[in-house]
Amino acid sequence: MSVAPLLNARRIVVKVGSALVTDEGRGVDARAIGDWCRQMAALAREGRELVMVSSGAIAEGMKRLGWSTRPREVNELQAAAAVGQMGLAQIYESKLREQGMGSAQVLLTHADLADRERYLNARSTLLTLLALRVLPVINENDTVVNDEIKFGDNDTLGALVANLIDADALVILTDQKGLYTADPRQHPDASLVHEARAGDPALERMAGGAGSSLGRGGMLTKILAAKRAAGSGASTVIAWGRESDVLLRLARGEAIGTALTAATPKQAARKQWMADHLQLRGGVVIDEGAVKKLRDEGKSLLPIGVVEVRGDFHRGDVIAVRDTAGREIARGLANYGSAEARLIARKPSGEFERLLGYSAEPEMIHRDNLVLG
Repeated sequence: MSVAPLLNARRIVVKVGSALVTDEGRGVDARAIGDWCRQMAALAREGRELVMVSSGAIAEGMKRLGWSTRPREVNELQAAAAVGQMGLAQIYESKLREQGMGSAQVLLTHADLADRERYLNARSTLLTLLALRVLPVINENDTVVNDEIKFGDNDTLGALVANLIDADALVILTDQKGLYTADPRQHPDASLVHEARAGDPALERMAGGAGSSLGRGGMLTKILAAKRAAGSGASTVIAWGRESDVLLRLARGEAIGTALTAATPKQAARKQWMADHLQLRGGVVIDEGAVKKLRDEGKSLLPIGVVEVRGDFHRGDVIAVRDTAGREIARGLANYGSAEARLIARKPSGEFERLLGYSAEPEMIHRDNLVLG
């Protein structure tokens, strides 16, 4: 296979399904979770950043409650999730601690990622945890969600998290070897798809239905998740979660499972997304010193270099960066809304807390979120 999505990936999201986490519903599989934690810790020691998206809360809750079949009522599903989350958090914390890694539980709903402020807060929290070398373990907040705000499956959640943190790659560990040309349980002659382009319509026709009564995601949700992750330039690998040292071998460039590659590299996808904003809600004018920092030194834009704030924009909006002659030299994601930006323009970061009432990012636009014109 010509593509090895994890070989040079620095930031990786790993998603594991309910059947794997709970050993087909028999309870949290401590050995399997310990093995994934061992591999993730080894990759972290190499300088990689790992985020785990783990299913299994409802399945573990069912086991603890003595339920043999998945309930249909939302309140019962939420109760099972609340019980199961205790077991999941405990085992991940224990196994990561054995590897010298800190861990954190993060519960998300679709509303968290649909709302601009909550999206940015979730992103900031996750990036801070990674900077602290703490491995976030993420799950959908099944204890409070309803049909209107559910992600629907943790494959989708994995893709959304990959987009949220600008991951280089998404690994979906499942109870199948990867994507086959047809359902191998019904078509013995089906062959494994080793490599394809994420978003290819033919992949959706190949994908079958759910393979387990425990979780909600089948192969189709994984194909759609790969398509979603590719939108931000992240490639996806779908592989068997019980393959020996699967994460370490993928990181070495070994061909395992199905690699679904993004059509556009991560940085190019991000730049194209910002460049495609035809209508910007505002912008800032910066002095010549700031222009030089951005163009010649690749630095972030600091508020002290802002001489004027134009328009009405919110934190997280794409805004224009212009020089004093009015030429657009860059655009990027604003860390501050226009009202706050006006307060801190021409001010050093040491004064932000006094001016805003809280301490926040030192940059107006971080260099990772800025595209030069």
